[in-house]
Amino acid sequence: MTILSGLRGQTFASLASTNFRRYITGQAISQAGKWMQTIAQSWLVLELSDSATAIGVVMALQTVPMLLVAPYGGVVADRLDKRRLMIALHTLMGVQALILGILTVTGAVQLWHVYVLALVLGLNQCFENPTRQSFLLEMVEADHLRNAVSLQSVLNSTARMVGPAAAGLVIAAGGVGLCFLLNAASFVAVVASLLALDVAQLNPSPPTARARGQLREGFTYVRRSPQLAVPLTMMALIGCFALEFPVILPVIVDQTLDAGPGAYGFITAAMGAGSVVSGLAVAAWGRTGTRPLVLTATAFGALLLVAALAPNLWVMLAVMACVGACSVAFTSTTNSTLQLAAAATTRGRVMALFGMAFIGSTAVGGPIVGWVCQQWGGRAGLLLGAIACLIAAAIAAPRLRNRDSSALPTT
Repeated sequence: MTILSGLRGQTFASLASTNFRRYITGQAISQAGKWMQTIAQSWLVLELSDSATAIGVVMALQTVPMLLVAPYGGVVADRLDKRRLMIALHTLMGVQALILGILTVTGAVQLWHVYVLALVLGLNQCFENPTRQSFLLEMVEADHLRNAVSLQSVLNSTARMVGPAAAGLVIAAGGVGLCFLLNAASFVAVVASLLALDVAQLNPSPPTARARGQLREGFTYVRRSPQLAVPLTMMALIGCFALEFPVILPVIVDQTLDAGPGAYGFITAAMGAGSVVSGLAVAAWGRTGTRPLVLTATAFGALLLVAALAPNLWVMLAVMACVGACSVAFTSTTNSTLQLAAAATTRGRVMALFGMAFIGSTAVGGPIVGWVCQQWGGRAGLLLGAIACLIAAAIAAPRLRNRDSSALPTT
């Protein structure tokens, strides 16, 4: 019983912070709403256009800004009070969902409306993502950051399973527009949780005074800091080519395994389950630094290679559950490694680059992986991801022999 209690304490250590408990409760509601909107938005675009290309355009409008504008979002995050900035950004995201919901339920929605609102959401995320990521270290102690990041990953993985399922039920019962309205309502919980935080218990980063050249300064700082540049390079490679599962899996299911949409759902659920288990394990026992990044990237690549050779659906399900586990282990470790290695005054800009590598890279990697799958099949897409992971591990491996790598904080 003592062992179980200790394990529970390790796994949920960051929840000892009252502020983090309040924050993550609001995020749990919002993340489920976000995935409901994602599913409903794709369904709405298909209804309006009868075109898969239009769905791709909407996704590009939401992700390309992250590739282009996110570095400036990091500058803003370093300059301003992060809690207040998040309140403003989440309010705007709620208004965006509300407008889309009203347009849809009234029957006034047109395809260009969805395009414009998707772009607005994408631009908002350029500022929200680095602010939210760097705000964690203001709520929890440095020793609990990795735990907080891992629990946030578990939350995202759970929402990825719950949100789409809830969206299906809501669409069947009340229509697509209701999903958008529910997502808008979910932001009330987020804003309320941020307003409820005990400001006296926060450890705010000192704001960076406005000055010229701060965007360039952020890039220079990362380039001159191997403990930041190496993990970001690894994340960019893996984000571009190994995390393009929405592109690869439909091809694998339809053309390689000759299965139906139900199989796609099972594989996605298996990855989500693996992600949750992995997130909890990393929360309890994970480490930060170069060595765990090399190990998880290598394991990720090896598992993608096995998945590319999977002979049937049952083997694919088992392997993809492990792939989901490795993907969360790698991204969580990268996130916490970067935050602990970055100076407080540049953390927003560093996490903006993380957002570019993790989310914005889809704008580059998605079309490339899609072309590879079209030319040589879904297995080739998985193989490309495996190669990217192994190259990323090879890039970082020399730092294992460098004593400087031991300077990275570990928890």
